Amino acid sequence: MSNPRRITQRDIARLARVSQATVSLVLNNRTDAGVRIAPETRERVLEVIRETGYVADPIARRLVDRRNRIIGVFTYEPVFPSATRDFYHPFLVGIEEAAERLGCDLLLFTSTPVIDGRRRILHEDNRLRLADGSVLLGRHMDADDLSKLVADGYPIAAVGRRDHDAVPYVGAGYAAATAALVRDALALGHRTTAYVGPGAGAESSADRLRGYRETIEGAAVGDPLHAADVSASALDALLAAGATALFVEEPADAVALVGFARERGLDVPADLSVLTLGDPVRPIDGDPADRLDFTGFSIPRRAMGWQAVEVLTAALEGETADLQRLLACEPVVGATLARPAAR
Repeated sequence: MSNPRRITQRDIARLARVSQATVSLVLNNRTDAGVRIAPETRERVLEVIRETGYVADPIARRLVDRRNRIIGVFTYEPVFPSATRDFYHPFLVGIEEAAERLGCDLLLFTSTPVIDGRRRILHEDNRLRLADGSVLLGRHMDADDLSKLVADGYPIAAVGRRDHDAVPYVGAGYAAATAALVRDALALGHRTTAYVGPGAGAESSADRLRGYRETIEGAAVGDPLHAADVSASALDALLAAGATALFVEEPADAVALVGFARERGLDVPADLSVLTLGDPVRPIDGDPADRLDFTGFSIPRRAMGWQAVEVLTAALEGETADLQRLLACEPVVGATLARPAAR
């Protein structure tokens, strides 16, 4: 006879309708002033624990007892320069909020060397073991680094989906969000559309392009167009191919494309619809008064940050389920999608 499945903290959280972080706080009897759990919430968690007969795994409990209560944060790209700080800020806010709830400190690893223009998390003088585990941020994460960290048993959680079966992560559902925008455009009558942006080099880019291509191909409305670079000549080529809607990976590029379109006497969205696939990573140049209210979607960056800490905590406690999550993006109903003009 097979042994019954052990009740986990994830099960307790589901039954009590709270987060795993809250269950952990209750189990560790955290009652200091920095942690606030409503009495009724604490009692609901305790009631579920009593009803299920939950017993913390002794190995996991010993691991908890040995913790420094320090969560590391490593960023493959600098997050504080003006070019990126607005994009990364919500992630960091979410990480800080979750760490505060858990009564943990954050340690930002900044002493790592830069090799070939990129930070390296693994080097001979790395201090990762000062932290119980680390949250990793960055569009481009080194696959070899991730494999080595997993092989060494060092707990990590990545912000963003990773093409690695053993890496815990919390990502955004870029493919689904892009597909939804494409369906909106098709429903309005757009039949020739284009994806503008790299569409490769990072999982987030590849997911967007995949969502676009699969939806266009599934609708059987012609071949999906793709322009990797953003330039006036690229726009001319897309217009010559009959494109009436552009799905742009980076909002700063969408602003540039609108400028090129206007130089050609085109109106957005009357003559050309332009949709954005996320929040700006780069600063947007130009006069703010000239910027449009783009139709697109926003990335749940704050939630991704705090859930990454939750996933890391679950991994530290020996959980194996629900360590790879995709969060839904939020649709943005703007003013840059309209029915295509008659040609």
